[in-house]
Amino acid sequence: MDSVPPKLLLGDLELPSNVLCAPLAGCSDLPFRKMTAKYRPGLVYCEMVKMDALVRHDPHTYRLLDYSSSMHPIGAQLCGSKPKLASICGKIIEDMGFDVVDLNCGCPVDKVTKDGSGSGLLKTPHLIGEIIANLVASVKIPVTVKIRAGWDFQSINAPEIAKIAELAGAKAICIHGRTRSQGYKGPANWEFIRQCKQATKTIKIIANGDVNCADSAKRAMDITGCDAVLVARATMGRPWVIEDIHRSLMGLAPIQRTADDFKNAFFEHIEHILSYQNPRRALLDIRRVGCWYLRLGKGTKALREGINRSRELSDALQIIKAYDWQNADFAVSSEDADITCESEGC
Repeated sequence: MDSVPPKLLLGDLELPSNVLCAPLAGCSDLPFRKMTAKYRPGLVYCEMVKMDALVRHDPHTYRLLDYSSSMHPIGAQLCGSKPKLASICGKIIEDMGFDVVDLNCGCPVDKVTKDGSGSGLLKTPHLIGEIIANLVASVKIPVTVKIRAGWDFQSINAPEIAKIAELAGAKAICIHGRTRSQGYKGPANWEFIRQCKQATKTIKIIANGDVNCADSAKRAMDITGCDAVLVARATMGRPWVIEDIHRSLMGLAPIQRTADDFKNAFFEHIEHILSYQNPRRALLDIRRVGCWYLRLGKGTKALREGINRSRELSDALQIIKAYDWQNADFAVSSEDADITCESEGC
């Protein structure tokens, strides 16, 4: 049995696997991406950044693009609806050493769509093509795009946009199988992704939405015929889901994760946070990621509540250190997990 995950070609760039990590707004910061990168995804994306802020050299925006050499291949995702800015921003991203630049046409939140950005671009497919063409003309690295099935069920236009993106020179398009009006509610419809695969010739098709474990990833690939999958919220508190999917695609038996796996990953994530954030920000981040790692555990409620009640970083760390992890049971199915985050790879 071949032990190497299937690779993915984006133009001249060969990605080590066809399991990619989504740009999760408000979640996939540098510590988060350090955790997912160790399981060798084909590509990991930074959080999306606004074009207007990037050209203003906003310090917070540039911090969102922090990465380490261990994260290559690494992608940056742009959010905006101005073709002229796209050219400038694409060059900035390339000069920063990124391997891929992505255009966000999927974020559903009002503050993003109100100016026609994010999934607001689904209403103007021709503008998506113009932005992609400007990006392609300005950089040598591959350009990708992420969309939703459509603005609502009355305007499903993912196949049309996939063809436009292909003609504009994008190397891959990721389709989230929900509409903008759905947000993150209801099931993702992979049929729309299959239609994109059938409508195009050369562009790589990436499936997203409800890809949360090895079985669902394989089903998505079988149903849609896609070239790759993009994993989003499932990586929160389970960074090894990437490895689980790799093993499934290679026909290998799954690894049974234990309480020690969750503990060790949580502790490692904390160390990354402490080395990156100031104490106040670190406390807030530890509360957030603590919910991710502990949500699957029976007997972890007191620990979660203790972390969330902590007012000082030292208090939270002491509570975590004193917890008896032998009392935790993580046998619950990962597919039954309640992943409470508003972001799914915007």
